[in-house]
Amino acid sequence: MRRVAVTGIGAVTPIGLGADGLWAGVLANRSAVRAVDRFDASPFPSRIAAQIDDFRPLDHLDVKRARRLDRFSQITVAAARMAIEQSCLSEADHGDGRTGVWIGSALGGVAFGEEQHAAYVERGVRAVSPTLATAVFGGAGASNVAIDLGIRGPAVGNANSCASGAMAIGQAFHAIRAGIVDVALAGGAEAPLAPLTFGAFAMIRVLSQRNDDPATASRPFDADRDGFVMSEASAVLVLEAWESAERRGATILGEVGGFGASTDAYHLTAPLPSGEAAAAAVTTALADAGMAAAEIGYVNAHASSTQLNELAEAKALRLALGEHGRGVPVSGTKGLYGHPLGASGAIEAAITVMALRNGLLPGTCNLVTLDERCELNVLREPMQARPSAALSTSFGFGGMNAALVFRA
Repeated sequence: MRRVAVTGIGAVTPIGLGADGLWAGVLANRSAVRAVDRFDASPFPSRIAAQIDDFRPLDHLDVKRARRLDRFSQITVAAARMAIEQSCLSEADHGDGRTGVWIGSALGGVAFGEEQHAAYVERGVRAVSPTLATAVFGGAGASNVAIDLGIRGPAVGNANSCASGAMAIGQAFHAIRAGIVDVALAGGAEAPLAPLTFGAFAMIRVLSQRNDDPATASRPFDADRDGFVMSEASAVLVLEAWESAERRGATILGEVGGFGASTDAYHLTAPLPSGEAAAAAVTTALADAGMAAAEIGYVNAHASSTQLNELAEAKALRLALGEHGRGVPVSGTKGLYGHPLGASGAIEAAITVMALRNGLLPGTCNLVTLDERCELNVLREPMQARPSAALSTSFGFGGMNAALVFRA
């Protein structure tokens, strides 16, 4: 089985654009959460989010392409272009049918569908965009990346809730390792900031209601956390067969070592309290990488800033990593950029790769008082360290669990 290198990272996030912008946002250790101004959020108990305010489609796409794509596909294609640019892949390198695309998203183009429904109700069918049908189908992100870049291998979209981005990277990794493709663009994207879409989560009270202090609302592992903060973002990684990357002289940023997935089969919104199924995903990823738990030197946790999920995740990490799980450095980076649902696993994979490469483990923004029930070594501030391997976990509605192992 072939080794799989990471040779490019693209990102569109509330804390920065591109690999360098994302890393600069991590180093700043400052939350991007603020009051929602995209729409009137006053009817909802939560009125805060992490918005991307510096993304201009025409900086990344031509006028015709930008007009045809909704925001979800715009940020997906932009991140893919950034990743390709950093990897220095030429069209000849990815246009031969040996390159694929794997993009995950919990909601895809549903916010655009909401916008078009409002236009239909107000002004009738003639007011509806002809691109609606192609914006809301599940494979829109992967298809638009493939069309934009001329990629003719597999183009796969998944909707595995908040584990979507990690699932996409894991599936692409396995496809390269098995020889199905040589190169893959893999990641996740989410653009859910529309009133009904946002309100659906607010109404089931999973969102933070710290409206008077938005910057401290997303607080992973903190004893005073009260829910997650909705966000929009995209991140795409270029994965490449190691020998292919070496042959063309690519800069190798890191290595994907293993992938594991499982399902709680328990509840649509609550995690299995014991953490057993989530632990199984981690154990599978470690076995897939041929590694022992003690080799993991850092964990970028899913850490959504919710009570139930983080307690279950902490149990899962202790089960999967054993006694080592109590001492290994852990951070939750959603304190910086909120929770962009299906994009989060891809963003956190990118951050994990850069942490290993740069020898700096991120802190956990807004962590003031650690919830002692978690029994983990959670980093408040960034820490200099050069572990040889790291783990990134992603968990979502429906009991979807995914774990990725990376090597420096």
